[in-house]
Amino acid sequence: MRTSEADIFILPGYTNSGEDHWQTRWERKLATAQRVVQDDWHAPKREDWTKRIVHQVSQAQRPAILVAHSLGVLAALHAAHDIPKGLVKGAFLVAPPDLHLEGAPESIDKDFAHSFSERPFPFPSVLVASQNDPYCSFEQAQKLAEKWGSTLADAGHVGHINTESGHGPWPEGLMRFAGFLQGL
Repeated sequence: MRTSEADIFILPGYTNSGEDHWQTRWERKLATAQRVVQDDWHAPKREDWTKRIVHQVSQAQRPAILVAHSLGVLAALHAAHDIPKGLVKGAFLVAPPDLHLEGAPESIDKDFAHSFSERPFPFPSVLVASQNDPYCSFEQAQKLAEKWGSTLADAGHVGHINTESGHGPWPEGLMRFAGFLQGL
């Protein structure tokens, strides 16, 4: 599958993805990409985020692909089983957070954390994780990938794979994403 053959839904995490973030750059670069805009980026509620994703993805005109980062990964998991069956062809999941870690933002709805015991994704997915992500250990990411039925991709020692860790354009991620699409 090529990007032009899919509706690509960008699912940012807590506080949204800024202008230099790889998700924002991909959204501008990929003609069929669109961001799922949440009402509240600073005090996210699982039910609200999930409903917004389901609503927007359900409007897809082509096969849908989810591209989620951080809290967007957990929101994608919660939404996955409520999206009409067969519409989503795959999910590219990057740097999931472990909301059980000390220091997780208090303003994030704790219902997001229930995703750690949820069913697997009902479509192919790859989980890109960092060896030194401050928001999720690599060991935890491995466990999540296994529970979710996702292929784990080790990104190396690259932090949270966001602007703060030096991932503006993130060309390696775009190449990995293209490879994922080709396999669908």
